[in-house]
Amino acid sequence: MSQSNYVLDKNEVASLGASLREISSKILKSSGYRGGTKKVWFQGEEPYFDVFFELRNNQIAWFQFTLRGKSLSWDSKAPGLQTGTTDELKLNDVSFYAASKTIETDNEADLDFINLVKLILQTRADEDIFAKALKLFS
Repeated sequence: MSQSNYVLDKNEVASLGASLREISSKILKSSGYRGGTKKVWFQGEEPYFDVFFELRNNQIAWFQFTLRGKSLSWDSKAPGLQTGTTDELKLNDVSFYAASKTIETDNEADLDFINLVKLILQTRADEDIFAKALKLFS
């Protein structure tokens, strides 16, 4: 993600947040509850804009946010926010299949991207799952 992609005005941030729609869990490989785990997927109107949650006992166990070739993730097994770069914007045969996304972890957390993700999530802070996600930024 180039530095210019971080400069979003309030309307762009609000538009991204508003575009997130929950995708039916029926199309996820392991949908619904399994062993107390539930997967929830939101997709935005922009290509490659996704938010994934894995919930255990109604708490976030894993979280991933991808936008414009960047990724932010959190895992309860290794708490802390981790940023990275996805291969989604690279053109090759594998990248056309959405489930093939790979992420190269950043050596240092990208604080600008973390702040952008937080701003986008704040547009949906009145929804329980997004409110829980925002607590991960503390």
